[in-house]
Amino acid sequence: MNLVNGSKDMLEEILSRPLFAHLSTVEKNEPRDSPVWFLWENERIWILGSYQSNSFTRRIEKESNCAVGIVDFNRETGLVHHVGLRGKAELQSHQEDKVKRLFTKYMGHEKHWDPRFKAVLGDSDWLLVCFTPNSVVVRDQSYQLIK
Repeated sequence: MNLVNGSKDMLEEILSRPLFAHLSTVEKNEPRDSPVWFLWENERIWILGSYQSNSFTRRIEKESNCAVGIVDFNRETGLVHHVGLRGKAELQSHQEDKVKRLFTKYMGHEKHWDPRFKAVLGDSDWLLVCFTPNSVVVRDQSYQLIK
């Protein structure tokens, strides 16, 4: 992973937050964007997807080059953190432990999950997208509010 701008500590801290990522893929030379939940582990982004529910799985099979953008913005405090990643993605089989960690990041303890998320556990129709970044940009573009 080539960290072009920003610090590794800031990258790790931002990617630990339950933020939406935007997975950018290509189909027929046209860009496509999919807002997704993600898990950052071992310098890779993990995203859950299925052929029935998500079109990005088929696009990744045809073209592995992707980009991921993540922004944390708070108008009340002036916080603006941005992470941009470019790299390649591949589909991997369902890994229940990784899916549990991903869901826990966003929904807390499993006892609080909506039943449709519990149904995903162990369902081999749900795959993992493993995104490996080649380059990463991390920026703190926060601003001070004037009162």
